[in-house]
Amino acid sequence: MTGFRRGVRLGIDVGRARIGVARCDPDGLLAVPVETVPRSDAAVGRIAELAAEYEPLELVVGLPINLRGEDTASTADAREFAEALGRACGIAVRLIDERLSTVTAHQALRASGRTQRTSRGVVDQAAAVVLLQHAIDTEKNTGNPAGTPLILDEENP
Repeated sequence: MTGFRRGVRLGIDVGRARIGVARCDPDGLLAVPVETVPRSDAAVGRIAELAAEYEPLELVVGLPINLRGEDTASTADAREFAEALGRACGIAVRLIDERLSTVTAHQALRASGRTQRTSRGVVDQAAAVVLLQHAIDTEKNTGNPAGTPLILDEENP
């Protein structure tokens, strides 16, 4: 486990209607679901409350890019949300490629016997778990944090 930075992390799966939140233990053994936050003006505040409760080393925010690796309208939305979170929480934010996290989450929920309709409330949490687990596994395997750090533009608060 060389190079793994010990500490809790929060995984954030930003969607247009809901935001999935997951966390991991300080040793990064397992990512677990925390909450689905409705996407509203209060969402950043609620996630800031969760950050205050769990005191994470960093926030890992999924960046939805298309299968060709290109930005989409959802990519810009996730970046803007990540910037708002970084400013509200004062915690480091890393952006992680989450191309297949929602697909993987749907597959896992289907495999556990849930239908698309019965998993609607938890699929965002499951996607956050997938992206956070990927991030901690990547750091453990490579010794480097996954994704890219979000640099807040101090000129444009």
